[in-house]
Parts: sequence; structure tokens; C-alpha cells
Amino acid sequence: MKSSAKQQSTREAILDATDRLLARSGYKKMTIDDLAKEVGIGKGSVYLHFSSKEELVLSHIDRIIDRLQIKLSAIAEESAKPSARLRKMLEMRVLHRFDGVQHYTQSLNDLLSAIRPNFLARRESHFENEAQIFVAVIEEGQQNGDFAEGDARKIAESLVLATNSLLPFSLTTQELGERRDIEEKTRQIANLLLQGLIKRE
Repeated sequence: MKSSAKQQSTREAILDATDRLLARSGYKKMTIDDLAKEVGIGKGSVYLHFSSKEELVLSHIDRIIDRLQIKLSAIAEESAKPSARLRKMLEMRVLHRFDGVQHYTQSLNDLLSAIRPNFLARRESHFENEAQIFVAVIEEGQQNGDFAEGDARKIAESLVLATNSLLPFSLTTQELGERRDIEEKTRQIANLLLQGLIKRE
């Protein structure tokens, strides 16, 4: 048990160091040697947890999204009205990503250009998983008469797609603007989307 906890702790330390090195050096300049030094472990220890630099960086992105999905699921289970939960979830999916990479000087698109195909495939999978969390709230709203009828899955995908323009992918967080501006823009988009979803008398 102790060994398993230590392994998990080392894995987390490696991912934390990956985040710092990506911000400082970018993907291309970052090396496994640099990473091992940053963590204070041997190079071989890094390879015990990750088979390559690419897997390591994709796992770092996965961790950001795993943490987001935990937050989205928690909001989805709150007792507030479905429309209030959806609004909060839409804001969370944008701001969590913004906060997770706001110390990067490059956009994720530029930063991860060397592994773009695998990054985009992983990103698409993240979006699908996020949409699935939205589905349950949409279906609840439809069942209690708050939301108009329709394919909950397609509606969820549309909500995700509509807020993707505010994610720090093609633009850096500096280019996107101040956090409070992103928060306000996300709120405006969320309000517009929910107006289209709420059932009319």
C-alpha cells in the first residue's frame, strides 16, 4: 500500500514538473533529463511511469481535464435547478482550462504542435466525456418540463461546441484577455444558450 501511494506521489510530482517545464521551455525544448532534475529523481524513474515525453505531456493534459470532469460531475449533482447547474458547468469548463494554463506563454496549439494529431484526438475524447456529464442535467430538465424536448446528447454537444471558442487553444490566455473578461463572455454565451433550451409556455 505504501509503495503504491509513493508511486502515485512520484507520478503526480512528475506531472507537476511537466507543467512547470512546459510553461518555461515548451514541449520541444523540454527533455526527460530536465524533468528528472526538476523532480529530483533519476531519468529511469520517469520512464517507470511514462513511456515517452509525448505520453507524459498528454497525461498532463488528461489530468487537467480529469480534475475538470470531477468538478462538472459535482455541479451536475447539486440540488439547484437544471438551468442554474448548466450555466455553472459551462462557466467551469472554460475557466478551469483558462486557470490551468494561464502561466503558459504559448497557446496549446503552438506549444503542442509536435504532437498535434494525438493531442487533437485526445481533446475530442475529452469533449465527448464532458458532453456526457451535461446529458444527465439536460435530461432531468426535460423530464421536469424546464427544457424543450430534443436529443439530449446533441444538445450537450452543442453546448460544449459553443463554448469552445473561449478555450485557450489557438490563443494564449494573454491573447484571450483578463480572467474576468473571459468569465463575463462565458456567462453571456451561457445565458444565450440556455434561452434557446428553456421551454416556452
